[in-house]
Order: sequence, then structure tokens, then C-alpha cells
Amino acid sequence: MSRKTESEYDVLVAGGGAGGIGAALGAARAGAKVCLIEKYGFLGGAATTSQVLAYCGFFQQGPEPVPAVGGAGELVLQAMRDIGMDGQAHCSETTGNWIILLNPEGLKLALDRVLADHGVDVLLHSRVAAATRTAQRIESLTVAGMEGRRRIAAEGFVDATGDANLSLVSGVQMREGDDKGRLQAVSAPIRIGGLDRNIPIEREAVKAAIREYNKDGRFPITREDGGIYTLVPGSGELWWMVIDLPLPDLGSASFTRAEQQARAMAHDYVEMLRRHVPGCARCYLAQSGPQIGIRESRHPAARYEMTGQDLSSGRQRADSVARAAWPAELHGEAGKPVYYAVGGPGYASVPLDSLRVRGLENLFLAGRVIGADPVAYGSVRVMGTAFATGEAAGVAAALDGATGEDVGEAVRRLGGLT
Repeated sequence: MSRKTESEYDVLVAGGGAGGIGAALGAARAGAKVCLIEKYGFLGGAATTSQVLAYCGFFQQGPEPVPAVGGAGELVLQAMRDIGMDGQAHCSETTGNWIILLNPEGLKLALDRVLADHGVDVLLHSRVAAATRTAQRIESLTVAGMEGRRRIAAEGFVDATGDANLSLVSGVQMREGDDKGRLQAVSAPIRIGGLDRNIPIEREAVKAAIREYNKDGRFPITREDGGIYTLVPGSGELWWMVIDLPLPDLGSASFTRAEQQARAMAHDYVEMLRRHVPGCARCYLAQSGPQIGIRESRHPAARYEMTGQDLSSGRQRADSVARAAWPAELHGEAGKPVYYAVGGPGYASVPLDSLRVRGLENLFLAGRVIGADPVAYGSVRVMGTAFATGEAAGVAAALDGATGEDVGEAVRRLGGLT
């Protein structure tokens, strides 16, 4: 740290998803005293709150899995392997992209352990309620926890909340959705138990069941290819991503309708499997949620917004602090994703200025709140990339005032790929 203060922490991270985990590990490994705040009683973000049981963005697209994320992300994968999870690249049957399959319960434990191993203080069941700031710096946060509210001072701050809650209470200018105010669709992946382990779930049978259901079903299925499904590692349950819903705005009423409809759809679709798909006669809905998967909400004003052109050309920059390698995946229409490939060497540079908000010197962005236009956002928002942008944001917050080149070099020393 470059400044001597009386703060309780050097770096305070809001949000315990992939971006927040990366930020906490990056800051701690750069020598900072770190606290991470998470509103749920466990860590993991969309992987554990929304049944998004695949890490995307760890590898480039192509016939072989070429790594695009190291450092903090690799520490998490190793923590998963240490408790018996696979943590290896898996080629998606539907997209051909390389992903890492997850067991959410194992992941929760792995994340607890890797943060403890690096001396990070974790406050679960806690959320940011307010920020105290001067003209260009945040001084402290008011955190609401089970014991009430407390003020925590720090020197550097990272917004890894996904919904930009820290930026919001800090008065940062932001937009909702894309440049026309439109939000990407939400999803509701589910887990299904009770399968006959001796009968494989054939995609053609699922597609035929969907065609039959769509004749008169209450909730026509837009993913007519059968959606994305695989077995959850370490269990006999099926993970199925087939439920997609438009989100008209960020109001609580819209989220309530989406949550309630997603649950109704889940029960309908499991009944469809029972009736029409071999091996599913006794299946049941094992789990949804705890909440729907939110792809997009608020975008804080960053000092630089990555562009679709940056991505399509695979633009390389000297001030790069992370790699964006996942094909831009846009969900403008529910259930009909559109992909755009990454050009150049198969990844684009993420510059430090995409992790820095306008108007504040010590607030950094991680995960899906970093600066990106609507196309680039479809790439940088995924969880593998979030580990990398989080690590860089945490390092930058710890080094306080370092240039992009300095942060990039520090990330490389920690094993990150820039």
C-alpha cells in the first residue's frame, strides 16, 4: 500500500461471486489486508445462487482448450480439485466452447477454504448500505449485517456486486441495460433428480418432447435444440438450462413476476420430461434458484468502455490487465442467444481503465460491472473472465495509483494472463 492510514482494511470488496473472489485474492496476494462482503450466507455468485453450473471464459474458443485465465482463477480451480472436483475443461455439446463444470456445494467449500488460506476476512449475510466519500475518494462503507449496521473504513474499494450496488450508493453515474435501455434476458437453470442412470438422456428425445409440449403447453420453449444440459459432477442429477425470460426493467415487480413464472415453467418442463423422455419417468425437480440468473442490470461509468471492435479484432494493449476470450454471447431475445467470435490471437486485452470508474480514484470494478459496450459486455460478463478482472481490480486497489502497465506486471507475477 502506498498510503499510511488508520483504516481498518487496505481493500474492501463488495460481492462474493467470481469477480469478488478474484479481487479479494488479488489484493491479498499483493500484500493488502482485505475484507470481502457478501449478502448471501455463502460465496460463489451465479454459480451457487442461480444454478449456473459452468465456468465460462477460462479458455479460448477452438479445437483445444487454450487457457485465458490464470492467477486467482487457477487458485480456485486447484481448491476445487483438492476436495475431489474435476476442474478440467469440458467441451460444450451445443456451442463447442470450453467450460468447467461445477458442483455448487463443493464450490462453496472450496471458496471458503481458498479465501481463508489467503487471510481474507469474509462477512457473509452482509451488504453495502451506504458510502462515505470526499470529492474523489470513498472513505468508508456502512455495512448492514445480522448485528445491525457498522462503518468500515478502507483505502481501496472494489465493486464486484454484479448489480453495481457499491457504485450506486457511491453516486457513480451509470446506465441500465444497453445503449437503448434494453436488458438481456434472465435464465433459470434447474437441477433434476430421479433419473434412470441406465438410460442416457438423448437430445433428439428432448427435442421431440419440446415439439410436443409447444403444441399446447402454457410456456412455449424457445430453445428448440433442447437447451444446455449435462450431469452435475459428483451427483446423478441433470443440470438443464432451458428457461429464459425477458426482463423489461429492474423493478422489484418485474423480478417477482420472473421468479414466479420461472418456477411454474420448471415444474411444467419436468412433467414434460416425465411424460416423453426415456429415463425420466420418475424424475423430479431437485432445485431451482435460490434466484434467477441475472445477466445484466446496471453499468457504472468506466474510464474506458471495451468495444465490440476491440473484441472482434482481438485488440492488444500495453495496459492490459486481463484477457477477454469468451465469444460475445448476447441474449437480447429470450432463449435465442447470438454469438460473436473473438478475433486476433483469440482474446482481447482488458485495460485497467475499464476497471476504474469515472470521478473516483479508489473505486475499481470487477466482473460484469466493468466498462464495456453492449457487444463486448457479452464476453466480459462471464465468470471465468470475472476472476481475471477481479484479480486485476484487487491488485490495482492494493497498489493505489499504479498504472495499467504496473498492474499488468503485478498480475503476471501472480500467475495471471494479460
